[in-house]
Amino acid sequence: MEAEVEQERHALVIKRIRVRYHLRVDDGADRDTIDRVLGFHARECPIYRSLHPQIEIDTSLDLTTP
Repeated sequence: MEAEVEQERHALVIKRIRVRYHLRVDDGADRDTIDRVLGFHARECPIYRSLHPQIEIDTSLDLTTP
């Protein structure tokens, strides 16, 4: 995870958060299912729902195979 912080008036404010998931999957993993879950998980995440839209949150995925 990384965040972008900007100064507003006299305070630092988190403007953007980037979350990168690292997922280790078998060769036969269903990529469509993985992409679908990544697409809707944010709306079920209490942290995302608490911060968004005040803070922009982007998610991405890094898949690796054993």
